[in-house]
Amino acid sequence: MNGCVDPPDVTIVTGAGGWLGRALVDHLTRDDGPYARPGIVRALVHTHADAVALAAHARVEVVLGDVRRPDGLAGLFVGLGASTDLLHAAGVIHPRRVDDFIEVNARGTANVMAAARANGVRRVVHVSSNSPFGANPHPTDTFRNDEPYDPYYGYGRSKMQAELRVLDAVGGGLDAVIVRPPWFYGPFQPPRQTTFFRMVRTGRFPVVGDGRQRRSMVYVDNLVQGVVRAELTATAAGRAWWIADARPYEVVEIVETVGRALRAEGFEVTPNRLRIPAFAGRWAERADALIQRTGRYVAPVHVLGEMDKTIACDIDVARAELGYDPDVELEEGMRRSIRWCTNQGQSL
Repeated sequence: MNGCVDPPDVTIVTGAGGWLGRALVDHLTRDDGPYARPGIVRALVHTHADAVALAAHARVEVVLGDVRRPDGLAGLFVGLGASTDLLHAAGVIHPRRVDDFIEVNARGTANVMAAARANGVRRVVHVSSNSPFGANPHPTDTFRNDEPYDPYYGYGRSKMQAELRVLDAVGGGLDAVIVRPPWFYGPFQPPRQTTFFRMVRTGRFPVVGDGRQRRSMVYVDNLVQGVVRAELTATAAGRAWWIADARPYEVVEIVETVGRALRAEGFEVTPNRLRIPAFAGRWAERADALIQRTGRYVAPVHVLGEMDKTIACDIDVARAELGYDPDVELEEGMRRSIRWCTNQGQSL
C-alpha cells in the first residue's frame, strides 16, 4: 500500500445534502471514529432545507450553491487554509429530465474541477458509478479495475463524461482520483430505499427471471472508508478504484437477507413470491430507451430495466493500493439501515 498523508485544514464536500454527502459530513465531523478530523468541513448544498439539516454540525460551514454554474461555487473557496481537499459527491441519479444528467453530472463536474484547479486544491476525489461501464456481458463476469467504457443510457453517459472531465483536469495538473461505487445502502438513505424495504417486507419486490443475477453493493460506511482512503493515500493522479462490499450478491440473496434483517428488527415479513419473467426486464429496458429519447426519465422503468442484469465488480486493486477493507456485510448493513429508518420515524 502507498503512504498516507495527513487530513487537510479544510475539507470541501459537494452534494453534502445527499445520501453519501451527509454520511461523509457525519463521519468527518464526529468527535471520534476512524474518519474524524480536526479541520473545517465546508459543505455545498443546493437547497435551504439541506442547509438547515447540516447547520447543527458545529464544525460545518454550509455553503448554498449550484455546481451547474461556475459562480455557484464561489463561496466554497473563500478563506481556505494551508491545505484543502475536495470530495465531489454532487450528482443526480433519478431526475425528471434527461438533460439534468448532463447539466449536473457532466457540466457540474467540469465546473468543480476548474474551480479546484484555480484555487489550489490539494486532492480531489470524484465519486463516479458503475453506470459508465454498463452491465457485465455474462452472469459470471466481474468488472476488473480497468474496463472500457460502455455507458448505460443517460445516467451512464453523463457519469462517463464526468470521469473524462476529471481526467482532463488531471492532464492540466490537478491531483484528482476517482472512486466507483455500485448500488449503495445504509443511513441517510432517500425515500426510494425505504420503498425497497417496504416492498420486501410485504413480499412485493419483483425478482426478475431466476434472480441469480449478481449485484455488487456497498454499505455507506464502507464507501466513506473508500473515499477517505482515496483522499489520503498517496497515489498517482488519475487513478480509479471500485469501492464495494467484499463480494457481489445474487438478487435472491439480497431479497432474502433484507427480509431476515427486517424480521430481526421486529417486523413481520411476508415471504417474497413475486417473480416476473426475464423478458419483462428486456421490455423495460427498451421502454426506458424510448422514454429517454423524448427527454423524459421515468425511474421505475429504468430500475426494472436493470434488474435482469449482472453488475458485479472486483475490489482487489482498491484493497492493494488503498488498503481498503470493507468490514460491514449485507445483513448487518441492512439492519443498521432499518434501525436508522425507524429512528427517523419512517414507516416501513
